[in-house]
Amino acid sequence: MKRFTHETMWEILSYLEIIVSKAKPHEIISFQIPNPDKRADPDNSKRENAQQTPCLYYGWKVWFDLTELLQCRMMTPRSIDKESIILRYQKLDPADSFHQAEVKDKKEKYGIHSLFSTIRKNEEPAFLSHYVRTLKQAKIEKCRTVLDLGINRGDEFDLIRTIVDENIYRKMELIGIDHSQTAIEQAKAEFPEENVTFHCHDINHLDTLPLPKADLLLSIGTLQSPGIDFKPLFMSLIQNHLTTDGAIILGFPNCRWIDGEMIYGARAPHYNFPEMSLVIKDIYFCKKYLQQHKFRVTVTGKDYLFLTATKIGVTK
Repeated sequence: MKRFTHETMWEILSYLEIIVSKAKPHEIISFQIPNPDKRADPDNSKRENAQQTPCLYYGWKVWFDLTELLQCRMMTPRSIDKESIILRYQKLDPADSFHQAEVKDKKEKYGIHSLFSTIRKNEEPAFLSHYVRTLKQAKIEKCRTVLDLGINRGDEFDLIRTIVDENIYRKMELIGIDHSQTAIEQAKAEFPEENVTFHCHDINHLDTLPLPKADLLLSIGTLQSPGIDFKPLFMSLIQNHLTTDGAIILGFPNCRWIDGEMIYGARAPHYNFPEMSLVIKDIYFCKKYLQQHKFRVTVTGKDYLFLTATKIGVTK
């Protein structure tokens, strides 16, 4: 088993990249490191362990970041003694991803029988914390009508139902639209409330639905999908489907889902590493357009980049 003591991160990364590249999916790579808990100990300024062996103490976050970069998952570490830990990385299976899945019915790529249906974004802190912040920024408790494009089974509504007072929630009108029939049927079963409505419909043709203007337009990871003409649709949403003092929350995926793990970094065509040009381009277009229309715009998040826009001068 490889033992790291005083190696630099460049040396560690270079070694593990080779080992992981040779490993099979789900194979476990084990190696020994100085105890990360000692990183916080002021006495470790000497960079030596109890046996006066030179050591570099990296914190736990470093090792978790490294796990993600290597497209592995962290398995339960094992303690040797107070000085040393055995880390165990399991290589992810890149084939186990809805991004790679082939489907006969494109409308059901994100349906309840797809790999996508196994994803629970609301259980990922890196998604949840930023999404909740955007809802509060948009003053969700004062929004009477919420329109969600690409609602799938209703995860975004589930969180709204959780954080908003029940009496306020019951007075809200929530409308979700998705082109997957199976996802919409599941959403209807999850939300039997009379104030929640779902439509199985192509969001390219919203004008054929009798929709009220929304106080909050919400769309997570949908407007950049193939088959959607992003810029014209986005401008139409602002012009035709948003109230005068309404707010917007758009979630731009900056991650990939591999073998059940949310791995940082959008993957553009023709690149084998994360490349954010297309995401940044779309976000910049939206921000510039909204600012021209007197919106205050912020961009937050990490694995999902959230653009939140509220009307300047409006106090709900």
